[in-house]
Order: sequence, then C-alpha cells, then structure tokens
Amino acid sequence: MSTEHAQGAVEELRQRDKEIQVLSHVAATLSWDQETYMPEGAIDERSEQLSAIQTLAHQRLSDPAVGELLARAGAAFENPGGSALLPDADRAFLRQLYRQHTRSTRIPEDLVKRMSAATSRGQSVWSRARRENDFSAFEPHLSAIVDLNIEMAERLGYEENRYDALLDEYEPWMKTARVDEVFTGLREELVPIVSAIAASKQVDDSFLHRSYPPALQEDFGKVVLEKMGFDWMRGRLDVSAHPFTENLGRDDIRITTRYSPNFFNSGTFAIIHEAGHALYEQGFDEVHRGSLLASGTSLGIHESQSRFWENVIGRSLPFWSYFYPRLQETFPQALRDVTVEQFYRAVNRVEPSHIRVEADEVTYSLHIILRFRLETALLNQKISVADVPDAWRAESEALLGITPETDADGPLQDIHWSMGAMGYFPTYALGNLYAAQFARQLSRDVPDYTDEVAQGNLTPALQWLRTNIHRHGGAKSATELCTDVTGEALNPSYFIDYIRNKYSGIYDI
Repeated sequence: MSTEHAQGAVEELRQRDKEIQVLSHVAATLSWDQETYMPEGAIDERSEQLSAIQTLAHQRLSDPAVGELLARAGAAFENPGGSALLPDADRAFLRQLYRQHTRSTRIPEDLVKRMSAATSRGQSVWSRARRENDFSAFEPHLSAIVDLNIEMAERLGYEENRYDALLDEYEPWMKTARVDEVFTGLREELVPIVSAIAASKQVDDSFLHRSYPPALQEDFGKVVLEKMGFDWMRGRLDVSAHPFTENLGRDDIRITTRYSPNFFNSGTFAIIHEAGHALYEQGFDEVHRGSLLASGTSLGIHESQSRFWENVIGRSLPFWSYFYPRLQETFPQALRDVTVEQFYRAVNRVEPSHIRVEADEVTYSLHIILRFRLETALLNQKISVADVPDAWRAESEALLGITPETDADGPLQDIHWSMGAMGYFPTYALGNLYAAQFARQLSRDVPDYTDEVAQGNLTPALQWLRTNIHRHGGAKSATELCTDVTGEALNPSYFIDYIRNKYSGIYDI
C-alpha cells in the first residue's frame, strides 16, 4: 500500500468525521438547551429532534464506506492506527475512528433511536421526580434505560463482564476487573482515614450555611473563572438542575452550576469544577480542530482536570490566601468574623454526606464505589430497578455509615442514569487518582506554582496543563498520557499520599 493511497483515504475520512462532529455539536446544543432554558412542555418534540440528529450521526459513523476507507488506510483490528508510514497525527486519528466505527457498526440504528427517545424522556421525568422525591415516577423509565444498556452491551460484546462494554465508552480500554481492584484498595485505605477523622475534633463550617445570595455568588464565580483563564469569548456560565459542561463546538464551551442561598460550597466549587472541564475543552491543539481528537482522551482524564482545579487548587490555602479577602468583600455579613484559616478548614470539612456533588474529597470516592456496585449489579441482572432504593440505602450505610431519608438524596440525585450513561461513574474516582498523580508531577516541574497561586497567578498551573495534557486531546490514550507525563501508569498511591498529607494538617490524624 502506497503512502499516497493511505493518505488519500485519511483525508476523505477526516471530511466525513468533520460532518459527524458537526452533528454531535448540534445534538449537544439541543441537550444543553433542554437542561437550561427549554420549557418543560417541549420535551416530546425535543426528544424527536435529538433522536433524528443522533441517528444521522450514527448513520454517518457506521457507514460501510467508512470501513472501506479505514481498510484503505491500513487500519485493522490488530493495527487500528493504520499504515506505519503515516504521520503520528493521522495514526492517532485512525486509531480513534477505527474504535468508534467498530462500536457503531455493532449498534443497530433502531437501538440508537430507542435509546435517544428513552433518555430524552427519562431526563425530563427524572428532573421532576427528583424535585418531588418520587422514585416510582422515574422507575419505569430507568427500567427501560437499563434494558437498553443491557441490549447495547450484548451488541458491543465483551470478554469478561457485561459492564466492560459500557465502561469502554467512557474509559477506553479499562476493564471492570481493574476498576474493582482499584476501588477495593481505595476503600481499604479511605475507610480508616475517615474513621480517624471522625474521632478528631470536627471542623466548624456553620458560617458556610449563612446567607449567600445567588446573584453575588455568580459575580464572585465569574471573578474566579477570569483568573483561571476561562475564555469568555468561547464559553458561558448558566444554571441547571445538575452542574455540567457541554462542548457545543470548538469555540463554544458551556458550563452550568446551581446555587444554594444558604450553602456557599454548592455554587462556587461547582463553577471551579466545571471550569476545569471547560479549560481542557478550550485547550486542544488547533491541529485537532473539527475532528474527533478535539475531545478528552477519556472521562477519567477529563475528570482529573475538574478535580485538580476544584480540590488541589480551589480548596488549597494558597488559593484562598488570595481570593478570601475578595470573598469577604462580597459577603461581609456572612464572613465578617471568619479568618482565612477557618474558612480553608471549613471548605475542607470531612463528613459523610448524601449528595455526591457536595461530598468532600476524602469520602467522594466512596460515593462512586456505591454507584459502581449498583451499576454492575443492574447490568449483570443481580438486582432489579425496583430494588435500587433499598440497595442504595444498604450500600450507603456500609460505605458511608449513613442512610438517606429520601430518594432525592439517594438514587434520584444524579442525572447520569436518566441520560443512559451507565459505565460513566467510575471515571469520577479515576479522575481523583489521575489528578493527584498529575499534581505531584506539576510540583516537581514547577516547584513554586503554589507561591504563584497565593499571588492570584494561576497561569503557571494552566500552562503546565496546556503543555502536558490539554493540547493532546484524544491523540493519546489515558495510559499513554499518564505514562508520558508522570513516567508511570495510573498509581493510586499518589492520591492516598495527597489525602494523608493534606488532612493531617486539618485534623489530628
């Protein structure tokens, strides 16, 4: 096969992929609107719109002509990157496209339509069910979504565990057995730490529950976003029932948050968290524009960016050394009698709680382990959807030592299942691990970066991320990226070391 022959196939594939990405961004725009401004009565037609767009994208991706072009470029099961004579950028593109095309050809168009319709309706019902604490209203929709996920896993195929087929969508090449191994180790390390903290004097965070008007929270959040390097010409901030980040295009990255007038943490830390995702999306190398490589390499890596900014930076003492005086000016009544040290300790308070998105970074991974256990049980048909509320309460008691009184604080709290995103949750805990490992390398490469943070200069940290992580987009796998950046594959010990070092200074452990 000549290089010219292979290169011609690559160029045609890039044009086809560009159309697929446009369709994906159209669907993302419709989804973003549904979660922010769309009137509730529009859900049926919106479901039809999303189904139509997603079906078109699936048709383009699964087109046999794509398979023929991949073959012309030398891409095959044993060599998805194609001809060794092609440039590295083209081989990375082919590897990702081959994987996506192969998965798409195993999913019939009818299943795509049924999943799209079920999740669009499911999200609308979930939002109402969560507000009204009515799991029974959501139960039939969740049952349908679980059944569709099982059907999808069977179509995709797997070697060891049905869950593998769905996990691979969000964390490519990761296996359920490896996640279970990592989570078992995390549980064994974290539970004693949580117990030791529980035996220590608890941090006072009562002042975080004073009056924090949402409009002022938004003003402060925008100041933080500006300092973080968020590009307002290519992004915006809105409100939704569940904070999220959506890529509507290379130059259109939307983030959302939700505010509690009597709990400071909800709005600001969600903004910082989602901005971490957005900065990643805004930082892909220009060479990837308009292609499938203009995306995070895995959701675990994507989550590492949000958790790095939210916790490693956003909950650090250097960060608040700079921002706290400005926060006091914004909320003088709520914080007039609170020192920066007290505030730092308060926003790092460790206490088992029901809501994942508001959990502290020590117990957070236990929330993910809970969801991972339920998802694998549902997908492997060891429990039914009707069992979920009771199973959730049992797992919560076992892992966190607390039992939710309402389903709104239990299985209805997250949007993911209504989206059909089963296999997604493990990436959150994996993100914690990657974030700690990247942070350790950052401290080696830029030893004074925390001094810069204390001066309000977040640019050195962002530049390091841009150079080492963001620009690559999906050109490297998560393992390749982690190994290239830190010299080793994912190593959970960095996260445990980070937790021990940080919280030994906050609690007497």
